[in-house]
Amino acid sequence: MAELEKVGVIYGDVSTLEFKCNVIGHLEMGEYVQMYHPKNGWILGRVDSIERLTNLSLEKANELVNGKDVEIKERLSATITIIGYRDSGGILQYPRTPLRAGDFVYRAQDSLISEVIGIEDIKERGAYVGKLYGHDIPIYLDINKMVQKHVSILAKTGAGKSYLTGVILEELIKHGVTVVVIDPHGEYSSMRKPARKTKAHSEFGVNPRGYSDKIIVFAPQCAGVKNAKPLRFTLSNLSPLELLSLTNISSPKSYVQPLRKAMDSLKISRGDYSMKELITTLVRDVESDAVATLKTELKYLENIGIFDRQGTKISDIVRKGMMSIINLRGVPPDIQEFVVHKLAYALFELRKRERIPPLMLVIEEAHNFAPQQGKALSSKILRTIASEGRKFGLGLMIISQRPAKVDKNVLSQCNTQIILKVTNPNDLKVIGNSVEGITKGMLEEIKRLPVGVAVISGILTMPLMVRIRPRESMHGGESVKVV
Repeated sequence: MAELEKVGVIYGDVSTLEFKCNVIGHLEMGEYVQMYHPKNGWILGRVDSIERLTNLSLEKANELVNGKDVEIKERLSATITIIGYRDSGGILQYPRTPLRAGDFVYRAQDSLISEVIGIEDIKERGAYVGKLYGHDIPIYLDINKMVQKHVSILAKTGAGKSYLTGVILEELIKHGVTVVVIDPHGEYSSMRKPARKTKAHSEFGVNPRGYSDKIIVFAPQCAGVKNAKPLRFTLSNLSPLELLSLTNISSPKSYVQPLRKAMDSLKISRGDYSMKELITTLVRDVESDAVATLKTELKYLENIGIFDRQGTKISDIVRKGMMSIINLRGVPPDIQEFVVHKLAYALFELRKRERIPPLMLVIEEAHNFAPQQGKALSSKILRTIASEGRKFGLGLMIISQRPAKVDKNVLSQCNTQIILKVTNPNDLKVIGNSVEGITKGMLEEIKRLPVGVAVISGILTMPLMVRIRPRESMHGGESVKVV
């Protein structure tokens, strides 16, 4: 083993879980250290907090204000949380007896960090997301586990969640994973173009590239998205209640009968039909006071352009090894919910029958489609996919800026959590309760994470701070500059 760098000495009371050490030289929160245990050998630890201890009292501070010379004595103290060691069978263990006061603490070597934490070089089946914060250790996330165990990406606005999501999507594309992305704000279509090269690309060993050959974009007519294939649903497959749920009619019961009469008439005479034909039949053949109101509401749905005689085939959307983006930018929220509900239901049912390949369903702004409070048309099917999808090869990735507002039944099923900066107390509470192995110190760090650094938990042995690699493709989620 190469000569180790001393960074501290153990002092005070020492337990088998944590201890304090003075700080020699430069040491930061989140860094890894190693200590020698006489029975268990090298033990890995993590700096959970650092404080500066001084002799400066209030009285002496007042003397400084008055211009007097005051001698200030200070020293740095770090709290180290013990991670453990690997025994002869490769099992992660804690030492059964505490380390000794007076023993040296050393900066951890990359080889020991990788061994104890269980960081593997799994390029062939892993998504390269970045490097361990403060170290040159590449971090790969097992793609099979990501699909099987579901993923949540949580961050406050502007912390880089859509950028990070793009990194993961690039890795899924490169490994031939079939992906469907629900994109409410139109952020991911830019992945067809390469990013501008920066120094960070060389540092992380990646190169800019676009994925136009692997991406298909679908959008409803009202979204007005260029170079997108139309996304439409077969009108005749809807029930009168489903259609009325998309209107502004508050009490739909009295409208069900006249609408059903028109829809049944068209099914008998034509089979499939358009919204325009439904409106014409309703006005011409149905006698009811509700017709005028129904006509107005159906005109609204006709203008959205999401319904037609023949809808978009799932086989056109789900193509093996391709990523399909459902661009919903500019689409009303109730229609967005309908799209997610119908599409997610179709994917789940077809995947159960193995009519489509295994895939990852990515839901941006998940708090809108599976809210903790209130109702969304898509909530039920997303809860079903979260609890049962893994059995059928249907993975779920949810992205949200408000973890506390996401349905707990959905969030709790995501065993891989990727967390960027979060400051809201309610959101932090949810993260603290749902992420296994996260310490109080790490929870405090989440409030102060720099942009581009994430805490990844669940898929690895313990939560890790990871510096996210640069995007290869163009990022489309940048904030608009006003000035």
